[in-house]
Amino acid sequence: QVQLKESGGRLVQAGDSLTLSCEASGRASPSYNKGWFRQTPVKEREFVAAISTSGLRTSYADSVKGRFTISRDNTKNTVDLQMSNLKPEDTAVYYCATQKPTIREISADENDYNHWGQGTQVTVSS
Repeated sequence: QVQLKESGGRLVQAGDSLTLSCEASGRASPSYNKGWFRQTPVKEREFVAAISTSGLRTSYADSVKGRFTISRDNTKNTVDLQMSNLKPEDTAVYYCATQKPTIREISADENDYNHWGQGTQVTVSS
């Protein structure tokens, strides 16, 4: 069983930077693609970013491209999401997830992920 735990979410002001971290434990092999998603009470969960097992391939939602950076440290089993120039519309609960090992390419589809953390709240004030 894989356990994922996000941390780093808090209240920030527009324009600020923030880094979220996700630590995997249990049967959490580094050889899984990983992703970040976010959800608000009025919107369905949406893709934010994903990273391949090696860290060499990444993918971003258009809304965060150029502002967010996903990275991973396989020695520590962590995946970080560096967020800069935060906007009020970035306010959401952020979740990290592990992609199904049967899917090789990184995916923006939440149905391709089978392990999820509990989420961490990011609130951006204007």
